Amino acid sequence: MKKYLMTFFLIFFWICPVYGKHHVPTKKKTIPPKTVSTKTVEKEEPFSSIVVVEADSGRIFEEYNPHLKWPPASVTKLMLASIVMERVVKGSVKLTDRITVSKKASQMGGSQVFLKQGESFTLEELMKAVLVASGNDASYAVAEFIAGSAEAFVNCMNEKAKALNMADTEFHSVHGLPPSKGQKEDLISAHDLAILSREILKYPKVLEWTSIETDTFRDGTFIMRNHNKLLGKIPGMDGLKTGFYYSAGYNIVATAKKGDLRLIVVVLGSPKAKIRDQVVMERFKKYMTQYTIVTVLKKGEVINKNILIPDGKITELKGVAANNFSYLVPIEKKSSLKKEINLPEKIKGEIKEGQKLGELIIQLDNVTITNIDILSPVAIPKASIFTRFFRKIGF
Repeated sequence: MKKYLMTFFLIFFWICPVYGKHHVPTKKKTIPPKTVSTKTVEKEEPFSSIVVVEADSGRIFEEYNPHLKWPPASVTKLMLASIVMERVVKGSVKLTDRITVSKKASQMGGSQVFLKQGESFTLEELMKAVLVASGNDASYAVAEFIAGSAEAFVNCMNEKAKALNMADTEFHSVHGLPPSKGQKEDLISAHDLAILSREILKYPKVLEWTSIETDTFRDGTFIMRNHNKLLGKIPGMDGLKTGFYYSAGYNIVATAKKGDLRLIVVVLGSPKAKIRDQVVMERFKKYMTQYTIVTVLKKGEVINKNILIPDGKITELKGVAANNFSYLVPIEKKSSLKKEINLPEKIKGEIKEGQKLGELIIQLDNVTITNIDILSPVAIPKASIFTRFFRKIGF
């Protein structure tokens, strides 16, 4: 018995190490964490491109991908408005001219005012439909009226873009609809839209249309609602145009005015209308509160310094400013704008009306911004020889 027990224990202790080697749980392997890169990752912007510009001077406050070519969608209609108003100002067309709707115009899809072939409207009625309701049918009808055909009008659009040095722009439609099979897509950059917007602002009539939130069409039987939902939400907002289709995203060219300061904000390629509008609101709030336009001079303003005219019928003269001059400054820098008068004490001989007498030197923080001529507001002929003689001897 003892012999059997001894044999059993010998076999048991021989087996145990082997069993332990293969079946005893081992300590869990620790996997070191992945190394996190310290490289700064740029925050993705909620748009493809943006430009914020002061309308009068063209000064750029902010830009991101300004020359990225992008499909503008219905923002395309701003070029149509520019060409129409140019023709109106020149007198080749009138806003009261009547336009008969063609079959092609009545067949346009997308946003429309449901024009019917043979209907007749004034040019102004259709321009409201273009800029308030974003009517593609109205755009087509206007283009045919102005240039004879939509194709000819597209040529006018590209010629105008070239004349304005809009180098990132190519138009293939008069309305901005997605291209049909075999057609090319309209393309434009935020930079070029800022140029176009500044051109459009020369025509106050356009702002009169783009500031309309709701209007009627076709004798009040159709209600037009502006696609720009920022109207009424941003103080001073009065234009200009929105645009959307799937691959273009949500686009806008917005403008608003506070005092003498007018800003233009161009946003292209936002994923949602609300995101796009929030971006615009943030930019207006930011720059409208940081900057102001200071009117430094008005044309014809009297410069309060006398010049002696010893030979003239009148012996003293005050000049006037040759031009208006306003300047964009940070609000805290308003008091840093200074005017330095540079005039001679006297000028001999006669004085002609409009003659340059001297200049005003405009400075900001003691750095010269510009010089404005000081002109004579009147002509001053020479006094007679006797008058000049008696002046010299003290009479």
